[in-house]
Amino acid sequence: MGPGNAEPTSSLMTDLLRKAGGFAVIDGGLATELERHGADLNDPLWSAKCLLTSPHLVRRVHLDYLEAGADIIITASYQATIQGFEAKGFSQGESEALLKKSVEIALEARDIYNGLCSDCVSDGAGDGRILKHRSILVAASVGSYGAYLADGSEYSGNYGDAMNLEYLKNFHRRRVQVLADSGADLIAFETVPNKLEAQAYAQLLEEENIKIPAWLSFNSKDGVNVVSGDSLLECVAIAQASKKVVAVGINCTPPRFIHDLILSMKKVTSKPILIYPNSGERYDADRKEWVQNTGVRDEDFVSYVNTWCEVGASLVGGCCRTTPNTIRAIYRALSNRSAALSPLK
Repeated sequence: MGPGNAEPTSSLMTDLLRKAGGFAVIDGGLATELERHGADLNDPLWSAKCLLTSPHLVRRVHLDYLEAGADIIITASYQATIQGFEAKGFSQGESEALLKKSVEIALEARDIYNGLCSDCVSDGAGDGRILKHRSILVAASVGSYGAYLADGSEYSGNYGDAMNLEYLKNFHRRRVQVLADSGADLIAFETVPNKLEAQAYAQLLEEENIKIPAWLSFNSKDGVNVVSGDSLLECVAIAQASKKVVAVGINCTPPRFIHDLILSMKKVTSKPILIYPNSGERYDADRKEWVQNTGVRDEDFVSYVNTWCEVGASLVGGCCRTTPNTIRAIYRALSNRSAALSPLK
């Protein structure tokens, strides 16, 4: 389906972008910040482990990103699955409660932030924090099947020849239902590595009549296709065809690839394009760690932002290894851009 046949974009995203001046800020890396605050994430649950051990740290990181200017915060449910929690000995009911908890923590952080804004007489706290009343959305994160496997296949999209559409839909079904009813504003299907999983998500949204909107965000390692080798254009077309998907984009991808990926996506979608790359560092799936000194500095990362917006991005943030400092710099860049594009009063 081409851009001319698109369904109207959800008012949720339209309203957010309008109120934000045309460009909105997504938060940054969660796991990096949790570790900086002392969390041990050496676990198949990864950042979702903190839902069990240290929810206060998750709340703190959400608040850090809000104070850095984020308009959208993404929950700590990326690697939180019912199957993963059950493998740890939790019942299905307990597992579902933990999924809901990921959203509750983000909502609490938003409430705390709004309270801080009410107590502040200006848009800043004098210490670099951005305390500004604005529309803030909570996006419930859904990681790929590969993220649940915790074997690096989220970065390859290779689930084996036996994988099929029905299996993926059934794997994700209950988690999507629970998160959709948890109070989140939208669902973020993140780091989608192949076309099959994109199809599964789009069909699930329809089959379960999910009431809140969603976005689909793919990852790429060559700047042309998604990581599985599937056509990015075909993957984005799936998002374009879904009435329930309100934005589509790229995450957890090196910044150097983003410009060309935006241009490619624009060929097949009229929906808002979101971009939240990683720091550019390389992930070693065998050692399960990021290779140091392979990324870009915050100032270099942010230098791309205006170019990305010029070619079509509407929402910009960061993924793995980006920090509140990165997001604060993105906020300032987008604020300056919005001000420059606004008509004179």
